[in-house]
Amino acid sequence: MNSIFVKFDTNFICKKLLEDKLNELGIEYKITGRGKVVFKEPLSLEKRAVVDDVFKESGMEIVESGANALVQRIKDSISALIEGGEGKKYKLSTVLSEKLNYSYAHLSNVFSENNYTSIENFLILKKIDHAKYLLLNENLTLTEIAHRLNYSSVSHLSSQFKKTTGLTPSTFQKLMFKRLKAKQEYKLAK
Repeated sequence: MNSIFVKFDTNFICKKLLEDKLNELGIEYKITGRGKVVFKEPLSLEKRAVVDDVFKESGMEIVESGANALVQRIKDSISALIEGGEGKKYKLSTVLSEKLNYSYAHLSNVFSENNYTSIENFLILKKIDHAKYLLLNENLTLTEIAHRLNYSSVSHLSSQFKKTTGLTPSTFQKLMFKRLKAKQEYKLAK
């Protein structure tokens, strides 16, 4: 049995899902940013409850407070930066401050108060998650991945990867391909 790896744009998929669900509900809206929806008319409590239920069924949730919304915007900005980085050099504090129009100190305080971790730790986890994806789905060298994820060196990426996952990048890749192969062989044997 053959298998394929599929690359997908999570932002596009999420936006499409959001549009589909809102269109099903017949609500007039405009999406003005990553996850920000402006309704043409205020929602009644009943309609809001229906929207909330439909969103939850699809793995989405409405963010209520300003702090939660800001934290989500920080997370979305970091995700977009990592996924679309393509090796561009950036200073996270500057990028977030300029994009979100708050001082980095304020963003950092709001983020850590609501997530019990720092923006920097979140960034590292997102980078390592994306490195895993690239190791399994792209034909890139570790040097190319380090460059794409804005690491100063391959050794820096490797040490953060091992500290976060307990495995070196090459061990992780071998283990995952071995599991995939075993899974395919198991399906063939059935």
